[in-house]
Amino acid sequence: MRCRVAALVIAPVLAIAFSIAPSTFAGAEPVAKKLFGKKKAPASMRARSIGSYARGCLAGGRMLPVSGAGWEAMKLWRNRNWGHPVLIEFLERFATESTEIDGWPGLLIGDLSQPRGGPMLTGHRSHQIGLDADIWYRPKPDGPMSEKERSDSWSIPLAGQFSANVNKKHWKSGYVTLIKRAASYRETARIFVHPAVKRALCEGAGDDRAWLRKVRPWWKHNYHFHVRLRCPPGVAGCKDQDPPPVGDGCGAQIDHWMKKLAAAEKWSKQKPKPPVKKKPRKELRMADLPPSCRAVLDAGPIVNARARRLPDAPQRKPDAPTVQPAAVTASPGGPGLPWRKKAITRNAAPAAVPLPVRKPQ
Repeated sequence: MRCRVAALVIAPVLAIAFSIAPSTFAGAEPVAKKLFGKKKAPASMRARSIGSYARGCLAGGRMLPVSGAGWEAMKLWRNRNWGHPVLIEFLERFATESTEIDGWPGLLIGDLSQPRGGPMLTGHRSHQIGLDADIWYRPKPDGPMSEKERSDSWSIPLAGQFSANVNKKHWKSGYVTLIKRAASYRETARIFVHPAVKRALCEGAGDDRAWLRKVRPWWKHNYHFHVRLRCPPGVAGCKDQDPPPVGDGCGAQIDHWMKKLAAAEKWSKQKPKPPVKKKPRKELRMADLPPSCRAVLDAGPIVNARARRLPDAPQRKPDAPTVQPAAVTASPGGPGLPWRKKAITRNAAPAAVPLPVRKPQ
């Protein structure tokens, strides 16, 4: 009799336990960022972006060459110059057209994705499926860049942390032409910039304003602009972001951001600062990612995937870079605000060149 009663009690408990989502028991597995961060080469699989920009992975990633006719890849020790082939081809085309048509000195390209995408050990929450790229506001210097320059240099700020307007010392109208070109490509889904940069673009756009819809203001984008591509056609399992709101995003939307910046600046000057209750950041585990990401993680590496990397590129962060990042300052209006110091520059940003601009496709 006792056995029958025990069975009647235990059976429902076991049924409930087995019905719980696998992610509930994921604590026994290391966080996904540690697993993907260990992979130094892409998965030997057909190129595919899997999942969403902030919850996914990359199969068959391709490396952006460290140098090209119109670009240089920066911070190679991070090993984040990988992306879907569509992204690599986009960056090469964008760099070529912005230099040959617009007269831009060339692009300095920061983080793309890890060799197999996925969550990163530090920094970005997105950049996980090989369709995101950070472009520095600092133009490419004349001549080749040494490995030390790539590691130690930083970009230039087009606005302060809480600034409502762009930095007149660094701002040139050529930035309007540059970002307009990036937004003009059909595959571009969004471009993230600092709110002050968005305001300056609104003021300098002229009558052609359709491209401004793709340019969205966001925190931590006063040293670079972030280009996000749409999912490549026919790629199963890749999840696009919802289209941006209708309109050019100027006017009332920018005024709203100016209020957010003013509130963040006011908070930063309070002594002592009031405690900020922040929800702990959820660390993604494999059970939180699309199931196909397990195969990406376990696949063998692509042979000679790093053949186009500089032969003397370090595999770890230098012990003593010449420019150290300052401390991160959090704000109630969004995530941590920009922290990079002023860049080491060899040339200033050029003014716009009155040459034809590529029309949106």
